[in-house]
Amino acid sequence: MQLNNFHFNMSFHKLYFLFVFFVGAKAFGQTKPNATPYTNEATYEKLKKKHPFITPLNRPVPANIGIDKDVEYANINGLSLKADIYYPLDKSKKYPGIALVHGGGWISGSKENEKYMAQELASKGYVAIAVGYRLSEVAKYPAAIDDVENAIKYVKKNKKKYSLDQKKIAVLGESAGAQIATLVGVKTKNKIQAIVNVDGIVSFIHPEAEESTYAAYWLDGDRNANLKNWTEASPLEFVGKNTPPTLFINSSQPRFHAGRDDMMKILKSHNIFTEYHEIKDTPHSFWSAEPWFTETLNLTVDFLDKTLK
Repeated sequence: MQLNNFHFNMSFHKLYFLFVFFVGAKAFGQTKPNATPYTNEATYEKLKKKHPFITPLNRPVPANIGIDKDVEYANINGLSLKADIYYPLDKSKKYPGIALVHGGGWISGSKENEKYMAQELASKGYVAIAVGYRLSEVAKYPAAIDDVENAIKYVKKNKKKYSLDQKKIAVLGESAGAQIATLVGVKTKNKIQAIVNVDGIVSFIHPEAEESTYAAYWLDGDRNANLKNWTEASPLEFVGKNTPPTLFINSSQPRFHAGRDDMMKILKSHNIFTEYHEIKDTPHSFWSAEPWFTETLNLTVDFLDKTLK
């Protein structure tokens, strides 16, 4: 009988804990979103149902580049943070650098998502660093921002090894990664020379922004509970005369453009080069399949060559 009571008490406490945790979490916008694996392959499978003409990404590694996989750029309390560095093999000159930040709602995705973009940029004369950063299940905002900044510091420290021109650093990201990359890019202390934002919002507090459980989970509370983080994490709040040239490549889904037009307006008022390209009739994550990847790559290279070379 005592054993049964013990089981009952344990079960009751477990249920009570789960109830408190769930209700408490929901009250503070901490409901954990369902994170499905976010890869190029999974995205292609999802997108091809409505877009049967698309094909999966499949490009050979260019012969003129080297790749250093799983380079530890920082260690946070025993957690090894890694990046993949793609670089031109020809060391006769210095090359601009670009940090690549994958998407996935701040909760999923990996640096592997950037391999095709990174290898193509390296083959065209850029040192590309595909950054693995702490996701929201591991650490909340601003951990991911710190990680991208530290990855850039790492590649600058190793400028000789990669023939890097450390005075010419760009950032590129897609979706949630575009928000992270743009925030890194607008902060003057990082001295970034160009931003490529691929379908990522630039404000969480703009009238066009739609609140999401992904953002609330990463920003440690919903907009009402943690307005400070929602404001601080919005790149638009930092845009001004020192912001670098910025390229926007967008899908035809308006909710991923939140704040873009206002950011461009501020840049133009300071005579800073900016442009946007909307790839017609595209879903979000369009860069994960052909022919959209090639279009994204070409727009990116044209912009980077104009601003960094």
